[in-house]
Amino acid sequence: MTTIHVAGVAMTKFGPNLSATVKSLTAEAVAACLADAGATPGAVQAAYFSNTMQGLLEGQLSIAGQIALRHAAVEGMPVVNVENACASGSTALWLACQHLRSGAADIVLAVGVEKMVFTDDARRATVMRAFEGGMDVSVGEETLNDLLKLGAGVDGPSGDGHRTRFMDIYAALCRAHMARFGTTQRQLAMVAAKNHDHSIHNEKCHFRKAMSVDEVLASRPLGYPLTVAMCSPLSDGAAAVLLCTDAGLKKLQGQAPSVLIKACELTSATTRDFADFEAHVARRAALTAYDRAGLGPGDIDVAEVHDAAAFGEIFMTELLGFCAMGEGGPLAERGETRIGGRIPVNPSGGLESKGHPIGATGLGQIYELTQQLRGAAGASQVSGARTALQENSGGLLGIEEGAAVVTILQRQN
Repeated sequence: MTTIHVAGVAMTKFGPNLSATVKSLTAEAVAACLADAGATPGAVQAAYFSNTMQGLLEGQLSIAGQIALRHAAVEGMPVVNVENACASGSTALWLACQHLRSGAADIVLAVGVEKMVFTDDARRATVMRAFEGGMDVSVGEETLNDLLKLGAGVDGPSGDGHRTRFMDIYAALCRAHMARFGTTQRQLAMVAAKNHDHSIHNEKCHFRKAMSVDEVLASRPLGYPLTVAMCSPLSDGAAAVLLCTDAGLKKLQGQAPSVLIKACELTSATTRDFADFEAHVARRAALTAYDRAGLGPGDIDVAEVHDAAAFGEIFMTELLGFCAMGEGGPLAERGETRIGGRIPVNPSGGLESKGHPIGATGLGQIYELTQQLRGAAGASQVSGARTALQENSGGLLGIEEGAAVVTILQRQN
């Protein structure tokens, strides 16, 4: 089996950056990533470029990656443009792994970028509309109505209407979980408060403000049970990861401790009953990843999971096997997912604090976990972390995400 090394990682600060462009964000992340790996632009033998919104917002279609990477002095080699909803960045990583495993290259770059924050109403409205395309638009209302039925009888303040359909979807899935398992709004607030606490140590976060559980509950309501403080903001940002084989590593000058990709698995949604959690798209990705890595949930020291809403973290801790189904809320309530707890989750601050520049999100998670495994996470460091898990999912097809990626990383020495 091909050994895949994480040779270099980089991430810009996530958050509003009105002067930034897709080109400038890409160049910043790529330059820092190559420097981290001790590589020159000419060392890159192939690149996978993740972005979801530039075509809609700027009309830049077809060869967005080639254009942005030229600005970073990376050109001439194969470049593949990747779009797979919120899992786009991790899909670029998955493709880079496949490229290395095929033997076609020894050094491959995955980069993701998103420019989402604007002051003009027209482009802000376009960003909001873009989220509508992350599901089957021909049956959008029917899909939402089906989800609403799953949580029937769980009611609360509905908010002021300033939300996306995807927040309505997250809220509906959350109410379904509450109806089935008794998960509470306060448990959701505990997850969000924990992640906001973690964020104060991460200079790359969109938000860096500690919040109490009561402050989270008192923030502006969206679709019940979600409040603004439980949900990720729109952000600008980029992240890059340079992967290589053993042969590729010998060509580079990086000095950081070696981190390996033990597994990187991409799955897509299937038609299933809501209660068939073993068949959930992220659960299947996790089981395949554990099998490939020869590891299990108990071997994971730290995780970054896709918490576009706090419910995502609760649900994923269950699907990833960190606790039984229905126990994600109590797991958070006991403090087991905090730094210093049994299984620290989102020590970076998570998407709720760090932000969610869609094309960059998954690769940003890889950056955070690589820093953990290198022992370079500063005040956010999880003591003794040697094995890490990333989960990044996106879109909606039926009752679950359309795509999910689970990656397992491990420090080699």
